[in-house]
Amino acid sequence: MNHKHGSPYDRGSADRFYSRNYSPHWWPNGTGKGYKIPREMMTAAQIAEYLQGWREENDRKDWG
Repeated sequence: MNHKHGSPYDRGSADRFYSRNYSPHWWPNGTGKGYKIPREMMTAAQIAEYLQGWREENDRKDWG
């Protein structure tokens, strides 16, 4: 499992942490660098990695 910044796992975890909507995507060159891969261009394995990151993130950003 790739936990590198921008990976599907990383993005799923970050989206959950920041209370963003479930929206599979990833950044091959790191978050915000290069181009973003949207869900419709992801493989089933990449979507599964995003979902795993989403499910395993137990912490949440305290906005207060």
